[in-house]
Amino acid sequence: MTATPDTVRGGKGLATGTLGLGGSVVIGLASTAPVYSLVATLGFVVMAVGAQAPIAFIVAFIPMLFIAAAYQELNRAVPDCGTTFTWATKAFGPRVGWMGGWGVAVAGIVVLANLAEVAGRYFWLLVGQESVAGNPAVVTATGVVFIASMCWVSYRGLELGERLQNVLLGLQYLALALFVGLAVWKVATGQAPGSDSVDWSWFNPFAFTDYSGFIEAVLLALFIYWGWDTCLALNEETRDPARIPGRAAIISTAILLITYVGVTVAAMAYAGVGEDGVGLANEANADDVFLALKDPVMGPLAFVLVFAVMVSAISSTQTTILPTARGTLAMATYRALPQRFAGVHPRFATPSFSTLMMGVVASVYFVGMKIVSDNILQDSILSLGLAIAFYYGITGFACVWFFRRDLRRSPRDLFLKGVFPLLGALMLSYAFVQSAIDMLDTEYGYTTLLGVGGTFVIGIGSLLIGAVLMAVWSTRARSRPFFRGESLNAETDVLVPENPESYPRSVDGGL
Repeated sequence: MTATPDTVRGGKGLATGTLGLGGSVVIGLASTAPVYSLVATLGFVVMAVGAQAPIAFIVAFIPMLFIAAAYQELNRAVPDCGTTFTWATKAFGPRVGWMGGWGVAVAGIVVLANLAEVAGRYFWLLVGQESVAGNPAVVTATGVVFIASMCWVSYRGLELGERLQNVLLGLQYLALALFVGLAVWKVATGQAPGSDSVDWSWFNPFAFTDYSGFIEAVLLALFIYWGWDTCLALNEETRDPARIPGRAAIISTAILLITYVGVTVAAMAYAGVGEDGVGLANEANADDVFLALKDPVMGPLAFVLVFAVMVSAISSTQTTILPTARGTLAMATYRALPQRFAGVHPRFATPSFSTLMMGVVASVYFVGMKIVSDNILQDSILSLGLAIAFYYGITGFACVWFFRRDLRRSPRDLFLKGVFPLLGALMLSYAFVQSAIDMLDTEYGYTTLLGVGGTFVIGIGSLLIGAVLMAVWSTRARSRPFFRGESLNAETDVLVPENPESYPRSVDGGL
């Protein structure tokens, strides 16, 4: 079903009552792209901490769970699709809120470029064209086609996207189950090259030998969990906006923990953590572990894993567009961005202009990075954890401050609105600062820019660009109600500004 002019709409013009709990969980899981996330990070995590990779994923889950609690409580009180932008503005004022919204946008744009590349490369591998899969121009063009296709799906309506995600996520988990089953069977029958017995030391948080490596691994693991908050950005389109999105976030993170630790243990038991051959610490395999493991583990069924990686990247491409488009919609509704971004399609009830702009900007960034340097594109992915830690941390602090008067009402309020969000925000803040320091090292990533690590320049630079854009927009007449705290403040009603008639809710027609 797609939206029609008779669709029930909320304050910003989005269709209401579209998603239930199951659909929200699917969207949250699909946004993290479980298979793609493992492809992109597992090798680097093992290189950083060796056999402690499983506990690194568990440790990184703790701040994710704490921040998920913050999202749940803030959403319960303010179910607005602007999420971090809206909540941080209500808690700390317009400039902190604006930067929180920018962090969400930056993370989405950067990851879309990498998702597009992975989808493009694996598409050609799937059809047996390995030489074409190594052609940067063809892979880039294919990736742009996938971005455009997923923009079209997102533009046409949330229900179409939900049906697509049900299929794509199911395929991902079937492939992961097959991979784990075959890896365990080969370990049990002595056919594994690594054949490392599962050791409890893999789960020992005190066995890390390199502190910087531990911090790097945790930041990488934050990326692998990132994405569950998409179901919160769809809160206004959910049947029970105040409760379902928060529950879906908690459920999604728990499922992801089980998935990542299970696959990691199976892969380590099969391949080992050596630096040669299929060893997970082999630098040659780090940026695509499954590409190295698919044939030895799955044999003639290797194409299933290739297909799953492609599906995962495509799936996450669509679900990454959703929260960013709704975030910019909310920012424009409250005058934190130009009016055009507030456009909602009159038939499909989707953020039409914001969705299209997300696709255009991501495609331009992707093509530009491929032209300049593939290494810079890889460093941008390594820097992504900074943007994630940045806006998740802001959300955690915003939760504590927003509910500061409620913390003494009950133990539940104290922990879910205060202690847990604060601990999560502090952990992420520390990870942000320590990782930024580590990224200064020219040996950290693949490039050196301005005499320091390119990863640092890209990660911190992308956030500073947001500060510049915010300063420029704040000089425009239309932005004054926002930056003066009039269009959005602590007392503003949820979903819509105080004076809805004064602000745009639906301004463009569409394709």
